[in-house]
Amino acid sequence: MKMQILALDGVFDTGLSAILDVFATANELAPMLPARIAPFDTRIVGMRRHVRTSQGFSVPVSGSPDPADPDWIVIPAIGYKMPETLVPALERRDVRDSGRMLRERAPGGNTAAACIGTFVLAESGLLDGQKATTTWWLVPLFRQRYPEVELEDSRMLVRSSAFLTAGAALSHMDMALWLVRQASPELAALVARYLIVDQRPAQSAYALADHLAHADPLVQAFERWAREHLAQGFSLDAAAQQLGASKRTLARRTQQVLGKSPLSFFQDLRVERAAHLLKTSSLSLEQIAAQVGYADGVTLRNLLRRRLGRGVRELR
Repeated sequence: MKMQILALDGVFDTGLSAILDVFATANELAPMLPARIAPFDTRIVGMRRHVRTSQGFSVPVSGSPDPADPDWIVIPAIGYKMPETLVPALERRDVRDSGRMLRERAPGGNTAAACIGTFVLAESGLLDGQKATTTWWLVPLFRQRYPEVELEDSRMLVRSSAFLTAGAALSHMDMALWLVRQASPELAALVARYLIVDQRPAQSAYALADHLAHADPLVQAFERWAREHLAQGFSLDAAAQQLGASKRTLARRTQQVLGKSPLSFFQDLRVERAAHLLKTSSLSLEQIAAQVGYADGVTLRNLLRRRLGRGVRELR
């Protein structure tokens, strides 16, 4: 399977390395399996001859992308982590050229993008009408900039038509393992064991709700109100009245910024607070439940397991 790794100037060092390391490890381990698996042919390509990583290292670009190649073009993140630096970077000529190249690809060509690389892919317009995920802390910007994309930002990986998108930072490794899995599930499992990579089907457990809320003053104010009322319970009427906004406006803004209703966001904050107390305090589950507005510990235990899994730690 051929993999063209598209490295744009300022490529995220960890992302590029993770992708290359997964494919190199897969090639090294493949002979250990009884079935013959064709090696992964990885080639670093660029829109320019000279590319440097975000940390200043020179990238050995072998040439330009071949849009006629029917296999995969893989887009790692570029190292612009915040909107004020990312938005100007997306206007660069090499990013525009990469979008044009992707649009010119032959039918059947597949494209994968991880983390902020999903913005590069979305700039091409090819994700319009498709399902996708992106890095969790830039979800408000992604929704604003690409309203035609059906964003499923809680997921780590989303496959839609000819596109594969992955969430934040180390999702580069999840994405590369998914690509290996298409050739051999056994090989992907073996690579994951050697690299000690756990399954991470969702990135929602890592998201900081207050970081997302800060993208909008009204949503930020609602987040402060919600944290002050976790124990009392949710009331859209009370929240809207205290914030000086209509219920419809508050619901619309939380949906636009966070992709969820005020009640759903309120419940997320409850879970976040409960998980924090579970890890950092000696409070019992019953005591934690009372602090975040649940009637009993059993309800909270079930909710934590459903939302976060057992990875936080064994629930006491």
